[in-house]
Amino acid sequence: MSQPTRPQEEQTFEEYVRTRHTALMRSARRLVADPLDAQDLLQTSLARTYVRWERIADKRLADAYLRRVMFNTRTEWWRARRLTEIPIEHLPDTSVADCADQHADRVELMDAIKLLAPLQRSVVLLRHWQQMSTDETATALGIAPGTVKSTLHRALAHLRQALERRDPEWASPPATRDG
Repeated sequence: MSQPTRPQEEQTFEEYVRTRHTALMRSARRLVADPLDAQDLLQTSLARTYVRWERIADKRLADAYLRRVMFNTRTEWWRARRLTEIPIEHLPDTSVADCADQHADRVELMDAIKLLAPLQRSVVLLRHWQQMSTDETATALGIAPGTVKSTLHRALAHLRQALERRDPEWASPPATRDG
């Protein structure tokens, strides 16, 4: 069997970008705050991946490859930015936000997630952490979309109960939790 020609590789790359663009954009949005920067990040990463597309033997791993390229590109951008100091006469009286409560909440949530069954944990992480759709999650786990929905429902109920047992204030709406 002969090596695939460049036009065949171009066609597979174009098809890949067409089918995975939305999911890849979600990944880019998680890496940078500005939506326009996310578009730039994705385009730069796609251009860098296109040059090496023929070298990716298993195209099923293209998402992971591209996410790594996006991460590395974002890191390059961060390192390249120049920070300049602007001297001012008076320092403003502003406070720095304390994220200790958010960090504590995240630690509590991660501890509660560890209590879930493996399938429930996978569904929760793919749906909410990776922001995959129900169908994408079902495909990734090799289960039916209905199973994803019911498993997610049970997992979230289990998490809610576990968090309420640890701290009864978790049951109240976030606006009233601050006291």
